Amino acid sequence: MSVWKRVGDIWRSNKAVPEEKPSNPLEDTKVGDIVNVDLEEYVVSGKVVYYDQGFAPHRYAYYLQNGKHLSCLLVEKGRTYECFVCEFVEGSLDDPGDVPTQLDLGDGITFDLEHNRSDTVRTEGQTDFRSADQVLIWRYIGADDRYFFLQWQDGKYVALEGSRTPPGLIKFLKASGGASPL
Repeated sequence: MSVWKRVGDIWRSNKAVPEEKPSNPLEDTKVGDIVNVDLEEYVVSGKVVYYDQGFAPHRYAYYLQNGKHLSCLLVEKGRTYECFVCEFVEGSLDDPGDVPTQLDLGDGITFDLEHNRSDTVRTEGQTDFRSADQVLIWRYIGADDRYFFLQWQDGKYVALEGSRTPPGLIKFLKASGGASPL
């Protein structure tokens, strides 16, 4: 081996390798990855990323499929992450102006409007929404830490009912085989 080749090898080995940004599974999970919640495994069949124009995403919805059963994991990003495991609820409303401030689901189950907003979404896989379009979102809170989410896009409503789940109880496995627990 020549002296110049050795010097070149030493020079290349001393170059700074760019650091990889650490992956955050609450934000970086993709369609096809596996999510484990309460010892139940789901395949991510769809992903919705919510954001305000010009700002970083602040909410993620993962459509979780286990056989024929479809659930949703909502992740809201603030000072900390809030995670909600939800089930889809059937129902309908004709106009987003008709959304009430209190929902009565019967059997004494009521939810009060906590807040509402409008976001732009980016979608992957099988979801209920179109990408790059506005979605109106209403978040309700009920007894026993239960939540109800109502979303509307261009005449279509999606309703979800669920509970808050600590992020530490949710495990993420990449489709490529590498595990990345939270």
